Amino acid sequence: MDSLEVSAKTVDEAIERGLQQLGLTREQVEIVVLNKGRLGFLGMGAEDAVVKLTPLLEPTRKESDLPSAAKAALEEILRRMNVEARVELRTDVQQDEGESSVTPIALDVSGEDLGILIGRRGETLAALQYILRLIVAHQQKARVPLTVDVEGYKQRRYKSLRELALRMAQQAVSTRQSRTLEPMPADERRVVHLALSVNPDVVTQSIGEGELRKVVIMPRKR
Repeated sequence: MDSLEVSAKTVDEAIERGLQQLGLTREQVEIVVLNKGRLGFLGMGAEDAVVKLTPLLEPTRKESDLPSAAKAALEEILRRMNVEARVELRTDVQQDEGESSVTPIALDVSGEDLGILIGRRGETLAALQYILRLIVAHQQKARVPLTVDVEGYKQRRYKSLRELALRMAQQAVSTRQSRTLEPMPADERRVVHLALSVNPDVVTQSIGEGELRKVVIMPRKR
């Protein structure tokens, strides 16, 4: 919707008149006073106040609308990529204590020959998820916890990481030497930390910076 310029005897009157024409509230528009107006002397030289009202972007959606908005955004990305796939919302998402009060959103992509969406070691999938998070955050004016999986790739990856973490922990305990895993993104490092958080014989720590950040599994000192 375009901006609207309105004139009236006072600034407040001009604003109210403009809001009525737009059918919006003050919170939904940006208000710029172009001319404060003046009364003049004995009716001479009087000027009306002039304001410009510009509707803001689409108001933040209710939380119940967020999953649908995220799903629609991902479908649009895939359409522009000329990728035929189905996007479904996953409802069995658990939220850890201390995380955002907004319910996490998980989207599963399924179809044929979707390796292009995963990439080497999930790099393309990570980029797709990052872009989608930016789009949804811009639309909703808030950070939304959101994950994307393609053909169950992440579930298989997380399972293999948990198994790897347990094996490396056993080695660390038996040799009394630390084991350093390959660099991983934050969500994969978190899987390793959680898998070993209940193991009384080892402790884990993330080291490094950026894309080179990795997990070190250390035998607990007796």
